[in-house]
Amino acid sequence: MIGKQYASQALDLALKAVDSQYEQILSAANIIYDSLKKDGLLHVFGCGHSHIFMEECFYRAGGLVPVNPIFETSTMLHEGAIKSSLIERMMGYAPFILDNYNTKKGEVLLIFSTSGINSLPIEMALAAKEKGLTTIAMTSLNYKDAVSRYPTGEKLCDVVDIVIDTQTPCGDAILDFEKSNVRAIPVSSLLGMTLLNTLMAEIIDCYEADNASPPVFISGNLEGGLERNKVYLEKYQFRVKAL
Repeated sequence: MIGKQYASQALDLALKAVDSQYEQILSAANIIYDSLKKDGLLHVFGCGHSHIFMEECFYRAGGLVPVNPIFETSTMLHEGAIKSSLIERMMGYAPFILDNYNTKKGEVLLIFSTSGINSLPIEMALAAKEKGLTTIAMTSLNYKDAVSRYPTGEKLCDVVDIVIDTQTPCGDAILDFEKSNVRAIPVSSLLGMTLLNTLMAEIIDCYEADNASPPVFISGNLEGGLERNKVYLEKYQFRVKAL
């Protein structure tokens, strides 16, 4: 029954995270919407496993259209997991990555990093702020005692404009297997996805409050989905690099 124990604990953590972070989520949603209604993009970035959050909110049935993922393949696991971890800790790389993408002053960069201690996400936030972007982090403040790998000692939560605390436990795993003396089964993805989609729902609700039609992808497997999505693709393909 330990699998059910995981589901119960994980869902409980997710609900608590959403309840405690709702004020920050609403603030982030309003800032992002203000940018999007001026034809801005929501830029998103994450390294290693945090890259999956970019996949979750990009080109997604039921998801917002004007999302620009900063897919730096050298930081993704499929090009080498060990290399990905090393690059995430490397200094000086983030500005070059960001320069390769079309960003505009007044837009928003949402950065995912569970620990928030590695150099690349921190530098990405700093580089974005230099370009006039608002920065938002989804990170866990439970890593408050972890040592930053950035020379100044700052963590991601220290350098961004808004922090959404995923409340992921330090070390990520939440189940204790007593015979093996092992703690296993991560929860950061579930918590991050829940908070991310809560944020996306609030952004779409901002369109509703303005009596505006939200740009949302429809599944290509539904009748008329491909035709409707084609209109969005023609509008955003010139700016969203991964389309």
